[in-house]
Amino acid sequence: MPRQVLVIGEALVDEFHDGPVAGGAPFNVARSLAALGAPVRFVSRIGAGDAAGRVVEASAARFGLDPQGLQRDAQRATGRVTVHEDAAGHRFEIHADAAWDHLDAADPGDAGLVYFGTLAQRHAVSRAAVRATVKRAHGVKLLDLNLRPGTDTPELAAESLMLADWVKLNEDELARLLAWFEPDLSALMARFGLRRLVLTRGAAGYALHGMGGELLAQGQGAAQPALVDSVGAGDAFTALLLAGLALGCELGATLELANRYAAMICGVRGPLPADPVKLSPWREALHALPPGGPT
Repeated sequence: MPRQVLVIGEALVDEFHDGPVAGGAPFNVARSLAALGAPVRFVSRIGAGDAAGRVVEASAARFGLDPQGLQRDAQRATGRVTVHEDAAGHRFEIHADAAWDHLDAADPGDAGLVYFGTLAQRHAVSRAAVRATVKRAHGVKLLDLNLRPGTDTPELAAESLMLADWVKLNEDELARLLAWFEPDLSALMARFGLRRLVLTRGAAGYALHGMGGELLAQGQGAAQPALVDSVGAGDAFTALLLAGLALGCELGATLELANRYAAMICGVRGPLPADPVKLSPWREALHALPPGGPT
């Protein structure tokens, strides 16, 4: 039977120069999971009745994501991020004291997989809520280590890693962990009891490491000749990986498809295509993957 994925964290609006786009890494992951046909429950908090909250709600509906886990805050507004774009890439200005900073803890139920990140833990209230929810969960816990200013401390990273079974990060984030905690991958994974480490390397592809740091799988980057932006590419990779795990797909094939899915997202504006119908071929490809063993 498929395992439900519990996704907890921020839902917000990314403000590009040409208009707002619903975003937030957990929300990106949850919408992809819903569109890909994986069982998902999303827990976040938005403003009660503000314009940005309506953008979030409309996007959830468009991608078939159940909105029941969206808490409404009467005092604080939906989260906003100003995206500054230049030749060097994107710089994100994440505005403070948003509704998701005051998230209430949730009952994880029988979730077989749990996704959580570090950005949603920037405020004491949401930090306590995320950790209480994750600690109560019995499923496999995947940490998306998203080291943004304000949540890029060794203390927060260590406390989050101790809750996780899997961690997904990029090369810069891995370098920081090795500098903070242990000089090699094997020692780092042993220190935090990590079962798997998923390393995304952008155009260079990905790698999967197991306990002891051994390399279990790797793949080259997938070409994207019509690059628009890289916003949400890592979230797309994570979403398809979680979807494959939820559906019991073979891990190597899942990772390869996740790599191509992330490259596709680099060819659209923002973290997901405006029309969810464009994800239908990816849903079909995911559900056609061969079954795999325990992970």
